[in-house]
Amino acid sequence: MTAKPKSSPLFLGIDTGGTYTDAVLWSEAGGPSGKVHAKAKALTTRHDLAVGISGAVDAVLQKSATDPAAIKLVSMSTTLATNALVEGQGGRVALVMIGFSEGDLARDGLKAALGTDPVVFCPGGHEGHGNAAKLDLSGLEAALPELGASVSGFAVCAYFATRNPTHELAARDLIREKTGLPVTASHELSAKLGGPRRALTPRLNARLLSMIDRLVAATEGFLAARGIAAPLMVVRGDGALVSAAFARQRPIETILSGPAASLVGARHMTGLDNAVVSDIGGTTTDVAVLDGGRPRLDPEGATVGGFRTMVEAVAMRTFGLGGDSEVALEDGALSPKILLGPRRLVPLALAGMVHGEAVTVELERQLRAPNPGRMDGRLAIRTGVPERLAAGLTAAEARLYEAIGSVPLALDRLLTSNAQNATLNRLVSRGLVHISGFTPSDAAHVLGKQANWDAATARFGAELFTRKRDGRGQFIAATPEAISERVLLTLTRWSAEYILETAFAEDGLDGAATVAHALVQRAVDSHPGIARLSVALDRPVIGLGASAPLHYAGLAELVGNDCVVPEDTDVANALGAVVGQVRVSAEARVSQPSEGLFRVSSGETVRDFLDEAAAIAAAEADVRALAAGRAREAGTDSAEIEVATEFRVSTVEAQRMFIEAHVVAVASGRPRIAV
Repeated sequence: MTAKPKSSPLFLGIDTGGTYTDAVLWSEAGGPSGKVHAKAKALTTRHDLAVGISGAVDAVLQKSATDPAAIKLVSMSTTLATNALVEGQGGRVALVMIGFSEGDLARDGLKAALGTDPVVFCPGGHEGHGNAAKLDLSGLEAALPELGASVSGFAVCAYFATRNPTHELAARDLIREKTGLPVTASHELSAKLGGPRRALTPRLNARLLSMIDRLVAATEGFLAARGIAAPLMVVRGDGALVSAAFARQRPIETILSGPAASLVGARHMTGLDNAVVSDIGGTTTDVAVLDGGRPRLDPEGATVGGFRTMVEAVAMRTFGLGGDSEVALEDGALSPKILLGPRRLVPLALAGMVHGEAVTVELERQLRAPNPGRMDGRLAIRTGVPERLAAGLTAAEARLYEAIGSVPLALDRLLTSNAQNATLNRLVSRGLVHISGFTPSDAAHVLGKQANWDAATARFGAELFTRKRDGRGQFIAATPEAISERVLLTLTRWSAEYILETAFAEDGLDGAATVAHALVQRAVDSHPGIARLSVALDRPVIGLGASAPLHYAGLAELVGNDCVVPEDTDVANALGAVVGQVRVSAEARVSQPSEGLFRVSSGETVRDFLDEAAAIAAAEADVRALAAGRAREAGTDSAEIEVATEFRVSTVEAQRMFIEAHVVAVASGRPRIAV
């Protein structure tokens, strides 16, 4: 009797984006690329992420007629952290700086990133070899009662904490004891020097904690309710997988999670080793380069929303351009240009589908007015986040927040002054309020190129936009169709510019944005001028995202190479989430603070040795053990570990002089699956 072949385990991939939540059911059976058994989309529900997740996953289970118990691994990518930084959202965080001065805030954009969030300075810190200055946390302790009631978390950065983290640990323990709030210390996230930028990284991590915690909790709750007893993994910004518990403590490492997963998915779907990958979503367009089948990483740390972090991630350039980008008009020009983003709006078509007459009645009222209003076609609605995240509002912010409810309210009824408009923008940046308005998604609905939401509401928005006037006092467009065509053309042109800008930047060229703009302008201009300019990428573009077939249809002629849009491009992130590997690293440094003394700094320990070889051996053993432990914490039981040691030495009178050694261990393996 022939034995029945054993079926391949089923893996569930989820991607929670700014607009849609995607799900895909995949197995390793069916050839080199495996098999996609089913895929589905549902609207992301920011007020309760479990609703969007359940909508997408339930649809996949129904389409595939799969028993939930057959799923052995769940993996998730998300653009929530990326979008939050691009849009300036997140919780209010207190930053504790140990051994720094106020002048250090001006470096690396730290002051601009802080905004109005509080900062506490404490004496202390260490010098380059880990020797400590005197620590004084009395000022911090005195400030904790007030701070504990007005912030959602803390970030701690001490001078040279990468050489000795004891002062960060002391501050972290004090804050946790007195407030019970989450604390992120800089040494937990990066072993690199550069205090202000190292301070920025835990501060951003602390801002994102509640957001990622809600996402993971919603996902875990849904999986338990459906009887899916499988490990939950999250895609990190470098494309590697980590456990949900790991991601909960280090949400900053999930910035560019969605784009990183899309790169893994793009390579998996197309088989292309060398390509430029452009992933267009609702909020952002993410552009990166595949070389030799692997994404290029940014050794200096990921840059998102103008912030340069110390998080190793794909060398991805993120632009505030997507299907749900705010459509605006250039100020003061005789023939004003269409401007897109970087802020995401709730498309009017989507608002109309969800809220019906509450939206359309207001838009029709504005259309009946004899003259256009500055705030026409704009409505405000609460995001539905927990009330505790509204802590620390000013009196003006609190009054305006109270006036906004769960039903969209037209801005011309809500706002009475320019000052209130600024207040509203602050509520939006805190993630407490959404603005609904005209977007490229609405333009696509007007032209019949998109049909998943309410086209009639989209048309109202387009009609209101056509009533805007140029510098000559003329309407900017004759019909809703005309303005919609201009919006979609602008999105394709800007996409080409961002792809070329990324290519020029990867080639190390200065002024990449200016050159890219000029080249695309000449490519589409009917009168190109005396100088002929042309450009061509050396590799094709892989277009990802549900709207890529629409927005990238005319892209090839603008970038000078093919544009490949894979069959499953709409769920590339979700697919990439389940085909990756766990990969974590650990670092140690060996320095020589005085002749004959070798100091090993690894993890949260500092040890001295009298022999160089013994110190190096100890450092290598430390990082191997740390990497193995982190790999287990990150979700794999079968990690392979590679250790590399880099020496800095000098030669004096033909004699070798030890300066420093940098020891790195990298552990990688497939995630553990349910048995």
